[in-house]
Amino acid sequence: MNIDYLVKFKKILLDKGEVYLRIKVHPNAIKTCIKEIMADKTIKIDLAVAPIKGKANIELIKFLAQQFDTNVSNIKIISGITDRMKLIKIACKNF
Repeated sequence: MNIDYLVKFKKILLDKGEVYLRIKVHPNAIKTCIKEIMADKTIKIDLAVAPIKGKANIELIKFLAQQFDTNVSNIKIISGITDRMKLIKIACKNF
């Protein structure tokens, strides 16, 4: 996995107060983790939960909140709520 891109996304969040991420999720994985960052900057994330009743989306938001040191209320799924491909907005005004 290319950690440099994750650092760049965190820097954008700090500099601009928001960042948009393309995420491809893989539910039902052994553990929740970042699998890779693809050439087009899409972040592949394994989720250790099933995509039932929004549990995978909740797990994704909690995981991203940990990765970006922010509150879950600052993370929104803009598109792809029922898809594996998602557009995520992370906004932080309190840095």
